[in-house]
Amino acid sequence: MRRDYPAGGMAEDDLAPDWVGQFARWFADAVAAGLPEPNAMVLATADADGRPSARTVLLKGYDERGFTFYTNYRSRKGRELAVNPHASLVFPWLAMRRQVVVCGAAYPVDRAETEAYFATRPRGAQLGAWASPQSTVIAGRAVLDEALEEAARRFPGGVPAPPHWGGLRLVPESVEYWQGRADRLHDRLRYRRATSGWIVERLAP
Repeated sequence: MRRDYPAGGMAEDDLAPDWVGQFARWFADAVAAGLPEPNAMVLATADADGRPSARTVLLKGYDERGFTFYTNYRSRKGRELAVNPHASLVFPWLAMRRQVVVCGAAYPVDRAETEAYFATRPRGAQLGAWASPQSTVIAGRAVLDEALEEAARRFPGGVPAPPHWGGLRLVPESVEYWQGRADRLHDRLRYRRATSGWIVERLAP
């Protein structure tokens, strides 16, 4: 199953002045390439004892403050981040021989931001946020179907954001851009937060 990568790579001079500008470039490239769900990212968290877990979530926004996603705060990731905010994201744009790895800490966004985003979700997704006791064991699919019907009866009009549901923003301490190259000598360029701002450093593959 070994695959080699073609020539071409990434030099320090190719980078945007800051990590968010570089992410904007690569994200636009992933969208233009037609990758399925280019905003899908693997989120790794750990509990208070350091036991890790990972899952795929969807990026819903990014800016100089960090990367924003939404979840049930009672879910496994929500509970883990509440006691241990340190986390990592991976954007696996493998078809382009690229990935972005982010390390930092995640914190809840303010309630107004959560409610503004929730209002843009389709009604079914809004009701689903009320219906699903995310990450808990349930007896069967019927539990979800019945809970969804109950939520629809409870909210015949507008659906408010559940108090246990909202946004989390991962504030990066480092953002690494990985470009595949031949002979496994890949390019890895990392923006890392330092006392005086951000520095760029090259990592050995």
